[in-house]
Amino acid sequence: MILPRYRIAASTIGGAGKGLFLDEPVRAGAVVTAPDAIDRTYRLEELLARPDLLYASARWFEDRYTLSPDWPDECYINHSFEPTGLWHLGFVFARRDLPAGTELTVDYRHLLPPGQAEDFIDAASGGKIVGFGWAESLASSVRELGRLLDDGPRNT
Repeated sequence: MILPRYRIAASTIGGAGKGLFLDEPVRAGAVVTAPDAIDRTYRLEELLARPDLLYASARWFEDRYTLSPDWPDECYINHSFEPTGLWHLGFVFARRDLPAGTELTVDYRHLLPPGQAEDFIDAASGGKIVGFGWAESLASSVRELGRLLDDGPRNT
């Protein structure tokens, strides 16, 4: 579920196709997307046995993945090594104050199986996009989320 108002439009990232753009401002540390209607997760070996579905998977935790073959609007969140959103256990948090009109991006290395490379490269740097190991992904997202929450406003 995408919490702020948004629209799907041509991405500002070369070669990315469509992107998800915020139609209202979002403060740093706020939840932008949250899981909903997740009825099960799949182990990596289940996905590898169905390579036709691997494109629609996202790592949720450890070696568990979700599938979105119906391509919901969250699938229009594109990759960036300098993303506007932080992927953490299926949630996307704003990495900074995001004005209306911002394209929401995340670092796909958190969503990929460890060591798996995307079929495309990072548009800005030309770098390969290769999945982080679970411990590296979780440790880095926990640290960044902690900083965001320590630095940002809180709902009371």
